[in-house]
Amino acid sequence: MLDHLVLATPDLAGTVGLVHLLSGVRPVPGGRHEAWGTANYLLGLGEQAFLEIIGPDPDRVAEPTVFGLGTLTGPSLMTWAARVTDIDASVAAARARGVDPGTPQAMGRVTTDGRRLSWRLTPPGTGVVPFLIDWGDTAHPAGNLPVAPLVELHAMSPDPEPLRTTLAALDVSLPVRPANRVGLRSVIHGRNGEFELITGS
Repeated sequence: MLDHLVLATPDLAGTVGLVHLLSGVRPVPGGRHEAWGTANYLLGLGEQAFLEIIGPDPDRVAEPTVFGLGTLTGPSLMTWAARVTDIDASVAAARARGVDPGTPQAMGRVTTDGRRLSWRLTPPGTGVVPFLIDWGDTAHPAGNLPVAPLVELHAMSPDPEPLRTTLAALDVSLPVRPANRVGLRSVIHGRNGEFELITGS
């Protein structure tokens, strides 16, 4: 199940403004990830999913490198998270099928209104294969977000079958379409109709 899309950017404020312009809905501040040196803004996509706009924390100590932020020159749809309810069991099942999503790690952040959110996730990378996330007892962030509905999400690859096999091992569903490059493409319903967020956009 789609949990969230990750739109990484070196210019957090500028990209938040762009998404607001395209969607007609203003993303709301999420909080800071001190371990990563990042901050984020969130926009609901419907169906208990959200768009995470993530970039360097203005008050960071070190330069962030997660989600390719060390080299990005503009916003890009870098990856996505698949929501699971028992991350240890999901990782074990994927490993039994020949795919290792990595060892789950605990993370958390404090919201702008002082609430503590906690979750566990497999190591996030970049690309069309998702990382797994388990919110445990924490209320899902999408429940309180303004929404711009997600219309479509699919992966692109010059060689779709190996990617489909990997996704199946993770027990996640994502359409994979032939293309001349690997990436993600999302379509969101916005202010003046549909707009795209894609890898490299």
